Amino acid sequence: MQDPEASNYDPAVTETILDSIADGVFTVDRHYVITSFNRAATQISGIPAVEALGRRCSEVFNSDACGPDCPLVKAIREDHSLIRYPILIDCGGGKRASISVTASPMRDRTGMSVGGIVTFRDFSLIEELQRKVQESVPFQDIISRNKRMQEIITLIPRIAESGSTVLIEGESGTGKDLIARAIHNLSLRKGGPFVVVNCGALPDTLLESELFGYMAGAFTDARKDKPGRFAQANGGSIFLDEIGDVSPALQVRLLRVLQERTFEPLGSTKTVRSDVRVIAATNKSLSEEVASGRFRQDLYYRVNVVRIGLPPLRERSEDILPIAESFIHRMNRVTGKNILGLSPRSIEAFMNYHWPGNVRELENVIEHAFILCPDGLILCEHLPATIPSRGNGPGSNLAGKTLEDIQTRAIRNALARHHGNLSAAARELGVDRTTLWRKLKRMEGRG
Repeated sequence: MQDPEASNYDPAVTETILDSIADGVFTVDRHYVITSFNRAATQISGIPAVEALGRRCSEVFNSDACGPDCPLVKAIREDHSLIRYPILIDCGGGKRASISVTASPMRDRTGMSVGGIVTFRDFSLIEELQRKVQESVPFQDIISRNKRMQEIITLIPRIAESGSTVLIEGESGTGKDLIARAIHNLSLRKGGPFVVVNCGALPDTLLESELFGYMAGAFTDARKDKPGRFAQANGGSIFLDEIGDVSPALQVRLLRVLQERTFEPLGSTKTVRSDVRVIAATNKSLSEEVASGRFRQDLYYRVNVVRIGLPPLRERSEDILPIAESFIHRMNRVTGKNILGLSPRSIEAFMNYHWPGNVRELENVIEHAFILCPDGLILCEHLPATIPSRGNGPGSNLAGKTLEDIQTRAIRNALARHHGNLSAAARELGVDRTTLWRKLKRMEGRG
């Protein structure tokens, strides 16, 4: 007797139903050859159904998950569904898409395995939206209680709105890139690109072609036209990091871009207009470079329309512990650990260290500590050898001390560093001035 349900089966109806689903759907047989491929699958992947049908799914998608870790292989082998499995797929033309996959085994009426079914959603748009939301918070990574830094942060919105060329000076690792991005994100150009060029990382010949681009035939390996970073930044901002390392010859070309807002790609006689805001940064004193003849004075005046001088971390010691705490919170999220913070001895080591690598070095130290510290507090033994500590051994001058003793020493050290300035010491310690005054009174009462 014929199954009444089987007699009502209509492949055309099934195809219509699949094509009406917003999620991408495809099915495979026992050999992982694609047997159906709905309209949404084509829209998300960019792969026409006619190209997908009859081919193995690994050949079609070329995913980073293809192979023994493939969610579809696991689902069929283990006979259960894998839900919301994130992978990257190849959409052709060098493009990749981030998708979330649900893979399930398929069985016929007798229970025999006949293949699998995959549904997937495009997560690229969501990830891009999350990235833009993060970038729209201009000061999310700039943490400071320091008075000079607070003044800079207060001025950034006005500097951003001005549209003027900006020069950011500061030692390596002080966060010049964060300031530059904050300026772009708060400017009228925030909808345009933010292009970063490290001028100190490339030799002069490569840097010139990187900045201005080149035409096919401009040199031996130039087989086709390539736009430079200034062209890519059109309508947005370009961040020229370590501009003090640019050679005098290339400084001439940069001067023209700033003066005339035009440039020519290598091998071209055609002038290109540049609608780009320039934000420059250097770990050198450009005024000293000008005095020594290593940097053109006219370019210096063009770059130095608005100057921001970032203090090194050793001059903003009140920021050391808050920044370290923020890195600990972030590393906890990344690693899944639950590090509570710094031990009293580690705090003293941090406060006594001069941090030549500034905030970048502090971040690296916390990352190093997370590798060695299993949980609880970060101890001195978890810190790199570059951070000297007097609190490692039994002969430490903190051995046998109470928490109150350690707190007293921290207060006295802070006051000494700030020459008795109660407000500055309170900012460093992260407490209110009145609270610090009360603690000092108690200390005096104890003698």
